[in-house]
Amino acid sequence: MNTTTLYTIGLMSGTSLDGLDIAYCRFDYTDKWNFELLASHTYPYPDEWKEILSRLEQKSAWEYAKTNVDLGHYFGKKVNEFKQHYGVELLDFISSHGHTIFHRPDIGITTQIGDIDSIAAETGHLVVGNFRTFDVALGGQGAPLVPIGDQLLFADYDACLNLGGFSNISFRKNDKRIAFDISPCNMILNLLANKMGMEYDRDGLTAQSGTIIEDLLSQLNALEYYSRKAPKSLGKEWLVEELLPLIPSHCPTADLLRTLSEHISFQIAKVINNEKLSNVMITGGGALNTFLIECISLHCPNSKVVIPSKEVINYKEAIIFAFLGVLRIKGINNCLSSVTGAGTDNCGGNISGISR
Repeated sequence: MNTTTLYTIGLMSGTSLDGLDIAYCRFDYTDKWNFELLASHTYPYPDEWKEILSRLEQKSAWEYAKTNVDLGHYFGKKVNEFKQHYGVELLDFISSHGHTIFHRPDIGITTQIGDIDSIAAETGHLVVGNFRTFDVALGGQGAPLVPIGDQLLFADYDACLNLGGFSNISFRKNDKRIAFDISPCNMILNLLANKMGMEYDRDGLTAQSGTIIEDLLSQLNALEYYSRKAPKSLGKEWLVEELLPLIPSHCPTADLLRTLSEHISFQIAKVINNEKLSNVMITGGGALNTFLIECISLHCPNSKVVIPSKEVINYKEAIIFAFLGVLRIKGINNCLSSVTGAGTDNCGGNISGISR
């Protein structure tokens, strides 16, 4: 596998439980890294898997271990289905982010399930995964990991903003890549939309119809996390322990969605404005939330917000995790200490299976 051209499949499962994103990519290196997205698809999680994954952190060690293996086999079967549907023949390896269950780097723990041995067994391909654990062992946050891809694949932008389960940003500052989670995003917006019987608030129309709850907005903006300096990252634990207790049960859901949209856009704009970022590419499912993008743009009058192709919006993280696997296979650092706070830049990821 010494060739400068590699074909790989990237797998991404986000905290918002939208589904499994699969991106089939070609990477090559001349004077810089280049990529082409050859095929992509999202396999929505069945209700059974949504239920299991949303509650797994409360289950027994036995259930956790079994789910880790079961999800790996599920991922492997979906890769096989994807390969058959899109006629994938050239494939050097698979690179999987897994699905995050615990993320507490402050106590040295981060876990992403979806056993890579099971993926390798189902597909017969080499699999790279568990990208976060080495960085956490080195004292880092283990997140975000996407910035190395932002730096090497999307260098034309001042910053890359991702609106996923949480919002996170990546940009250059003083010749170093800086990145961190900014705020909650789709995870809380989808949770509120679910209460109205919607999978998500399409185009942010329900939020747009609501009214800002000023007292709640002030409490949200006063959360201690926003006063911390980077490196820093968010997880479901923070959402459950710090944010959800502030959400009143008696308020109309439309008003809650409007208030959270304002909170998210305010926190994002604070970073963009403070860092004077003039050219910002936005990806992730939230980039399709028209109202949220309008709120961000309104708060950032001196910045150009760029919405790329729908394929890049939806699959940027899967593309970059495919790329992290390329760097791991090549033995090139795929995690930046300037981003995570680890003791050193590092090359993370475990490898399973047999290379064909």
